[in-house]
Amino acid sequence: MKKTLTVLAAAALCAAALTSCGGDKGGSSAGKEDASKNLVVWSFTDELEGLINDYYKPTHPDISVQYSLTPTDQFPSKLDPVLASGNGCPDVFALENAFVKKYIEEGPDLLLPLDDIYAEVKGKMADYPMKIATYKGHVYGMAWQVAPGALFYRRSLAKQYLGTDDPAEVQKYVKDLDTFVKTAATLKEKSNGKCLIVSATGDMFMPYKGARKDPWVVNDKLVIDPAMDKYMDMAKLLHDNNYDGRVDQWSEGWYAGMKGTLKDEKGNPVEVFCYLLPTWGLHYVLKTNAPETEGDWAMCTGPANYYWGGTWIAAYKNTKNPNAAKEMIKYLATDDDYLEKYAKKSGDVVGNINVQNKIKDNFSEKYLGGQNHYAQFCEMAKGIDGSLVQGSDQQIESLFNEAVTAYALGEKSKDQALADFKAQVSSTLGY
Repeated sequence: MKKTLTVLAAAALCAAALTSCGGDKGGSSAGKEDASKNLVVWSFTDELEGLINDYYKPTHPDISVQYSLTPTDQFPSKLDPVLASGNGCPDVFALENAFVKKYIEEGPDLLLPLDDIYAEVKGKMADYPMKIATYKGHVYGMAWQVAPGALFYRRSLAKQYLGTDDPAEVQKYVKDLDTFVKTAATLKEKSNGKCLIVSATGDMFMPYKGARKDPWVVNDKLVIDPAMDKYMDMAKLLHDNNYDGRVDQWSEGWYAGMKGTLKDEKGNPVEVFCYLLPTWGLHYVLKTNAPETEGDWAMCTGPANYYWGGTWIAAYKNTKNPNAAKEMIKYLATDDDYLEKYAKKSGDVVGNINVQNKIKDNFSEKYLGGQNHYAQFCEMAKGIDGSLVQGSDQQIESLFNEAVTAYALGEKSKDQALADFKAQVSSTLGY
């Protein structure tokens, strides 16, 4: 989940890095203490720190936790060398969606198998996060949350241009990717060009990715699924027909569209109909950046099942504290009592189905005009296919989006953009 990070002092990071999991003291922060009572934990998100401090520590007072926080973009560079050398390894560490599968696929060499604890909780865990954390039949990580994506739209704009703000009715206008594009044309026509369906074409990448039937690599060969081919065409169409706000995700203009303050190149006001965001997008993107629009939003499934983001927890294969590491992961990812408290307090959609079923019908989100978003997210998570995620996704998708941008902006033909993309994947990844 996206969240503002706070970086620990350099001295604390250095201290964590100097703790050797390959030596006699394992992950222990004090040589005379029992190693099984001490866990070194590394993460890129302060969410995990909050879960440990607020829930894990009070229920595990005999365990000492040494926690180290590193920004997401620097985290793999910190983790890779210690895992490769076996020196300075954390006992337990978080893995972000963008790079989780890379580590899972290296699981036999680097990660502690979690098959035994998964067998105990399998019946109550959401399917797709566990598929992502599984490689060659073995489980190497667990997630406490699911992050299905949805379509968040402005109620006032839906009423004005579509005649309704009811989520079930609005869903008919965005029910699939082809209908979504038709609705883009409808919004522009009825608003005389003022209302755009999205502010950034990039918002559509995850839904198109979620509509795939095949992963990027099949039998060591690059595959461009028809859904990704359609995404290229959609990006070009949105740009050429001025259906989008021509801003980038995470830019000032992207946030301005949420607030209702976006303007076009001539300084004219622009209305943005919707944003395609996952579970955490509600709490950490919309609410945070457009608090004044509270109550004027609603949520529907959108054109395709997809997920975006998430955090998995794994352990180093040769940790000196395997039992304590497994117990921490099992508790943080699966425990019924704490996850119920956490979900009610945070609104985060947990991956424990028992908890989902217990609480999902009692949510009312003021920001969404009283809508129960939680129950819908739980249902949407069931349609996500975790088997398509691969360790090379991040690199391939970065190159693919460069090709899409070049085509959409008219810098290259579609054929040339695809040819260059394939050549880059071949030269950098060998597919």
